[in-house]
Amino acid sequence: MEWYWWVLIIFWTGGFGWVVDNVRTALRNRHTRKLELIEAARQERLALESAGRPPEPVCGCTHHLAKHDKQGKCHERIEVPTAWDEAKKPVRFESGQCNCQQYVGPEPLSQVYAPDLTDLA
Repeated sequence: MEWYWWVLIIFWTGGFGWVVDNVRTALRNRHTRKLELIEAARQERLALESAGRPPEPVCGCTHHLAKHDKQGKCHERIEVPTAWDEAKKPVRFESGQCNCQQYVGPEPLSQVYAPDLTDLA
């Protein structure tokens, strides 16, 4: 009998089941690792993008500097609790004015003027 008949007999009786299981497990592990590498690359890209960005001028009330006037008063509308339950948790809210008084955070850079460099030599 030729050798390929022995291979077919072993294959028909299920002798290569362990090979199939090993290949399936290896492919599953490879797929999982590939997804982890893609996620790590995405996180690295987001970290690099945020590292180059200047800090946002945000007040202690979490509103942007653009929502504050020159005196430091915030003009953003917020939800103010008006009713509480027996566990002292707010049940009902109404729209109200933000009560923060002063912007606390990094000062945004004003417009910078730099004269052109010329070669006078």
